[in-house]
Amino acid sequence: MKSLLISLGLLLATVSLAQSPVRIGSKIDTEGALLCQMTKLILEQNNIMVEDKCSTGATNVVREALLQGEIDMYPEYTGNVIYLFEDVDPTIANDASAAFDKANELDAANNIVWLTPAPANNTWAIAVPKTLADAEGLATMADLAGYINDGKEFKLAASQEFVDREDALKAFESTYGFELSPEQLVIVPGGNTTQTETAAAQGTSGVNAAMAYGTDGALDALGLVSLTDPSGAVAVYQPAIIVRKAVLEEYSNLPDLIEPVFATLDEATLSNLNGRIAVNGEAADAVAEDYLRGIGAIQ
Repeated sequence: MKSLLISLGLLLATVSLAQSPVRIGSKIDTEGALLCQMTKLILEQNNIMVEDKCSTGATNVVREALLQGEIDMYPEYTGNVIYLFEDVDPTIANDASAAFDKANELDAANNIVWLTPAPANNTWAIAVPKTLADAEGLATMADLAGYINDGKEFKLAASQEFVDREDALKAFESTYGFELSPEQLVIVPGGNTTQTETAAAQGTSGVNAAMAYGTDGALDALGLVSLTDPSGAVAVYQPAIIVRKAVLEEYSNLPDLIEPVFATLDEATLSNLNGRIAVNGEAADAVAEDYLRGIGAIQ
């Protein structure tokens, strides 16, 4: 009888451990919420309990939550390798494959693993109203630099992170030879480009330019155009789920569940899905579920 009770206790302990929820977080932006909900639904479809911590915070907040074990995984970007780690050659971020390998190498010390990223490139960008672009001949960041340096009216809506990071606005400024004054900046909380792009489209507080991402779905609908970066000032940002090694050891099938879905997420696909949320007002979880059902990833 004693042996039976011990065996039963071990069995219950094993079941309890197997049912511990995986805590999924994300950054505070449209795409972060979408990818977080996708990941949640994929795991739940495969009988893995999930604790939804989507929209955790800005990059530094969600990263710290992962390092401290407050969350178990979240969507990150290959280009952030030069932001997350010290003393990394900044040019490595322009090569998504090299950046991915370097991130995995460096995060091994943190017991964090990067899963294979999606092919989409959600890089930093600056967008302006199409009417302004057409009137002033703005197609590239070099064109914008000339426009700004000529002293013409310019005000950019952006997050504090975009303004402060060496691989974002500062990279554009140093590469193309312009510098924005504090009066030319309107800082919005978080990294939600729907806010910055709406401000630029509506001319809120004199704003006529917006921080944007390569896979934003709202640009066309809002009458904005993203200026190209011919000199490659900013990095390639392919989204990938990063996960604590201990959780990956507990759920060793996570790559088999997540990576095939991420492989379907090219720029056009992500832009369309983001647009359904940002422009059409659909909920991120509903858009994620519709897409996953459509590709047969969930039932």
